[in-house]
Amino acid sequence: MNIQEAKEQIKNTVRAYLTQDSLGRYLIPPHKQRPVFLMGPPGIGKTAIMEQIASELHIGLLSYSMTHHTRQSALGLPIIKHVEYDGKPYDISEYTMSEIISSIYELQERTGFRTGILFLDEINCVSETLTPIMLQFLQYKVFGRHTVPAGWIVVTAGNPPEYNNAVREFDIATWDRLKRIDVEPDFAAWKEFAYESGIHASIMTYLGNDENYMNRFYRVKSTVDGKRFVTARGWDDLSQMLYLYEMHRIPVDVKLIGQYIQDPEIASHFSAYYDLYNKYRSDYQIASILEGEAPPEIRKRAKSAKFDERYSLLGLLLEAVMSGMKSCMDMDAHLTSLLVILKGIKQTLATGSGDAGQLLEKAIAEQKDATERGIRARSLTNEQQSAAAQLLHTLSTLLTEVGIHPEEDGFTVIKRNFDAQVAALNSDVKHVSAQVSNMFRFCDDVYPEGRELSILVAELTANPHSARFLAKYRVEEYFIHNKSLMFQERRREILSEIESLDL
Repeated sequence: MNIQEAKEQIKNTVRAYLTQDSLGRYLIPPHKQRPVFLMGPPGIGKTAIMEQIASELHIGLLSYSMTHHTRQSALGLPIIKHVEYDGKPYDISEYTMSEIISSIYELQERTGFRTGILFLDEINCVSETLTPIMLQFLQYKVFGRHTVPAGWIVVTAGNPPEYNNAVREFDIATWDRLKRIDVEPDFAAWKEFAYESGIHASIMTYLGNDENYMNRFYRVKSTVDGKRFVTARGWDDLSQMLYLYEMHRIPVDVKLIGQYIQDPEIASHFSAYYDLYNKYRSDYQIASILEGEAPPEIRKRAKSAKFDERYSLLGLLLEAVMSGMKSCMDMDAHLTSLLVILKGIKQTLATGSGDAGQLLEKAIAEQKDATERGIRARSLTNEQQSAAAQLLHTLSTLLTEVGIHPEEDGFTVIKRNFDAQVAALNSDVKHVSAQVSNMFRFCDDVYPEGRELSILVAELTANPHSARFLAKYRVEEYFIHNKSLMFQERRREILSEIESLDL
């Protein structure tokens, strides 16, 4: 299965394991809850989906890479304990609490999260001295004499032997106590994550502009010069550096790309494509197209371009409108969260309790506490942390505004600021919607019979940010072409069915 399917399998497992009866007892007792074993090649997003699951289920997450642990840190240190049996004193050895088990209790104390995921990566690649300890843990969920606390679900991960020479095979008794999930690299599944997290558009179009994309997206091979590999993690990390290099106007070259895409052939190929992509950005005057002012020479070039160039142009157009859509939806979500807080403040003020400034200070304190606990528990994604920071900034700004205007009613000041933000969002939505319309009109003109319009519709639908934008702020051109695409697909299906009939 792909990584997104694996995510749903694990998420459903966690839900099932955490189900309790009316007396608060787990329907599947903790000692009967099989640990999940996620088997898949390195760099496909195993850790990333753990963070997503913890965030979506609002539970804690504690992650360890087991190759970094020793027998002592996993099992604990031996100590001498004085006991008495049948009236005779004895010295026996005992172990201190495992670093891993103690970390769960520490996380519970610091965050208040009593349920979570204990994620142990590379568990089948541990040292020879640690292997018996790990096998015992997988079978009984204990390190030494200390058990994983109830409410904490064990999820483990490992690499197939062809990707890691250090892999140690488990025996049947161990496998029979695990819930095994095998994962394979899948570009289509990764694409959803890529859009959600904002992977650089040059990477998206590079990988998507080839039916043999899997060879570019994920590849591991052995050569006389050693391992050559490309992974989803590599593309993700490279994307972040591309944004930062562009922000600081630092040239991007094959030396940088090769630090993440560790296959010289693909690194060199993408480097050449990245340069060409940026040339198209300049040549095609993307801003003028989206404002509906594309000059005749641009239209002429687009019409005569080969498909590779056309696909890059579509990528540039989509990059611009999707960025705008994401900004609008981020602000929409921000204002929705802010509105909930402001409604609470308004209701409290109506009872005559406190003033606007005091209630804003209380809201800020509560938001800070919730955010800090979420970060410590790793139940907030990077995007959620950014949203929380933005909300705190807005609340602090409102508090300052109320303090600057003591002569006015506090909530009147708050409402004026909120209304201004709503008006700004509506203006941005109108502008982005016009850009989407102009993009479709341009492509209608230059590619009336091509598959380019189908690509636009498919990509806008696949991107969760643009899909949410289009669902809430209807853009007529998108829905017209979407209906046309569905009609054409159904027509092809019917013709295919007719041809298959033996008349």
